[in-house]
Amino acid sequence: MKIAITGATGMLGQALCKAFAKHSIYPLSLRQPDVASLHEVRQKFSELKPDWILHTAAFTGVDEAESNPFEAYRVNALGARNLAAVAAENGSRLVYYSTDYVFDGTQQRPYREWDPTNPLNEYGRSKLAGEFFVRSLCPLHLIVRTSWLFGSKGSHFVGKILQLAQEKKSLNVVSDQLGSPTFTSDLAYMTLCLVEGKKTGTYHVTNSGNCSWHELACEIVSLSGLSLQVNPIESSAYSTPARRPANSVLENYLLELEGIPLLRTWNSALEAFLNGAADV
Repeated sequence: MKIAITGATGMLGQALCKAFAKHSIYPLSLRQPDVASLHEVRQKFSELKPDWILHTAAFTGVDEAESNPFEAYRVNALGARNLAAVAAENGSRLVYYSTDYVFDGTQQRPYREWDPTNPLNEYGRSKLAGEFFVRSLCPLHLIVRTSWLFGSKGSHFVGKILQLAQEKKSLNVVSDQLGSPTFTSDLAYMTLCLVEGKKTGTYHVTNSGNCSWHELACEIVSLSGLSLQVNPIESSAYSTPARRPANSVLENYLLELEGIPLLRTWNSALEAFLNGAADV
């Protein structure tokens, strides 16, 4: 298959390039083409005519989106609209990566694919707008919602904790926000399974299990053999520009219903990552 990957130099993009290595890959950076330019997107993909477009290029600054919502919507909503429209024109299938932040976190159980959305912040709203355009414009689409990504060559929570451990003796971390940490290599592997199975619709894809940011930080410290003391605090004691959902755990329910084996636990994935592994 011919696979075009937007944002191929990013953390997820690089993992996808590796996972899809047996196929013909066309890696594209965030600005080549500028996904917010319909003309550039149409020109690039009309030439390539890929079987699949894996769309990872995104504005991912959750707090920055509060002060710069225009750019968040330009990239995440308008960019998705352009990719969806052009994919439909060329008969390509489109994978769009979305987020746990499309939910408001008030539900007591993990979120399933069809649960009502209600983003609390501009980042979540911009990604939900992207979902809307993909569903509306590209019949052959696959929306993959995921959460709390970590992986090689990128900025993420795991890396920040490792860095702070070199600078501090103790650290306060929020303990009342729950989610599912996800290793980009594992997410890329599941994307490969879904793409080769020609799946369509909306799937939740995370590593199995869930935890709080505090629990994740403690596990990072423990597995790394560090001496950093990690203290639990409530969200109210740690102010951020963007509101975060208290519970953004995604249930991989559609994968379960179809009998597709779920990804390994986040603890196992984290240990593999910290040991330098990049496969499942």
